[in-house]
Amino acid sequence: MGGKKTQSLMSFSDKQPDRGKKSWRPLADRMRPQTMENVTGQQHLLGIGKPLTGLLNADPLHSAILWGPPGTGKTTLARLVAKSAKARFIALSAVMSGVKDIRQAVELADKNRSEHSEPTVLFLDEVHRFNKAQQDAFLPWVENGTLIFIGATTENPSFELNNALLSRARVYVLKALSTDDLSTLLKRALVDSDTGLGDSLTCADEQLELLAMAADGDGRRALNLLELAAGLADTVNSPEITAAHVGEVISGGVRRFDRGGDVFYDQISALHKSVRGSDPDASLYWFARMLDGGCDPLYIARRMVRMASEDIGNADPRALRITLDAWETYDRLGSPEGELALAQALVFMACAAKSNAVYKALGTVVKDIKNTGSHEVPERLRNAPTKLAKNMGHGKGYRYAHNEQNQFAAGEKYFPDEMEPKLYYQPVEAGLELQIGEKLARLRAANQQAKKAPPK
Repeated sequence: MGGKKTQSLMSFSDKQPDRGKKSWRPLADRMRPQTMENVTGQQHLLGIGKPLTGLLNADPLHSAILWGPPGTGKTTLARLVAKSAKARFIALSAVMSGVKDIRQAVELADKNRSEHSEPTVLFLDEVHRFNKAQQDAFLPWVENGTLIFIGATTENPSFELNNALLSRARVYVLKALSTDDLSTLLKRALVDSDTGLGDSLTCADEQLELLAMAADGDGRRALNLLELAAGLADTVNSPEITAAHVGEVISGGVRRFDRGGDVFYDQISALHKSVRGSDPDASLYWFARMLDGGCDPLYIARRMVRMASEDIGNADPRALRITLDAWETYDRLGSPEGELALAQALVFMACAAKSNAVYKALGTVVKDIKNTGSHEVPERLRNAPTKLAKNMGHGKGYRYAHNEQNQFAAGEKYFPDEMEPKLYYQPVEAGLELQIGEKLARLRAANQQAKKAPPK
């Protein structure tokens, strides 16, 4: 193995930070915990009897996937796991690495095992960025024990990772840090004379809380904001990080929102379920959260049209028209004026009577069609636009409903002849569907009566 390859991966190895040179290292990197006791948050995973503690104490160490939002400590926990197991730590990023880098890591791990009898933890950040072939490249070396694999991802592993890789690793779910967790982290960084800002600056608790809130669950972001605010104070030789400094660094910030990831789909799911659950207040909350996070209002408008059909349907058919009008209004006015029309439609839908009867009926019909095949259209229901079609019997015996009493041909069958009629659409007892259900009950009773009557 060439010296150049060894040198390139040595830069990824876990080294103790140089405390004497911290000015060029970001505060977030300097404050990275060196022991599990200093990890902020994740109490559901850490402590006596908790899942991640089991990973630390496991012998042999098993592979793992750390799944959680940015800035929740995935890289830190991976390093501490390797440190606890006295294993060599090699870190790669799926954004910048490929199969060649994996092979290089395997060579180092194999050499480390044969020469020093030490395990090697290979940490891959953003593992979901690797394609199937790249993910498969780990498997032989995980299987034979050359590597203990720890992957970090912000995306749902069930969707983004291969089943083969998932079956060999345990998934640990990390949570966004609470405001209290972040405030504690910021206070520690403010007074830590070793790796933090030292004790040369002060900052009121309420200003630290504002920074914590602006970080929105992301520890790295919280420390970056504090470092920026400290830099502003330093430029004017201020001994205090003031409200003005904090206000400047948090202005224009947005909440956590990944336009293509889990947070995106979780929030649109919460919005949809709030409308379905008839909660206008929660509906407005999630609507505003998504807008605040940078979601395209037109995407929300399209989803609203879906809600109108899926969850309200014929219980209040106005919902579909109102959502389409709101969509058109946004198209005409743009943001922010048009967003009010979308909010109005959301509140209407949340307060409207609910029915998924059409949604369920259509799903059942589609399933039946797949299972029963294509039945012929009965001749009486076929179109007869030509003389040939008429001679073939198309349309013969068809009963024109408008010529019948109450515009209803009692006893007529519109299903294929080989298929028994089924009641797919079953209106709920709410809104307009209450009346629809009563009418259908009368019509179905008339059909039954007509079937019992002697032929004319």
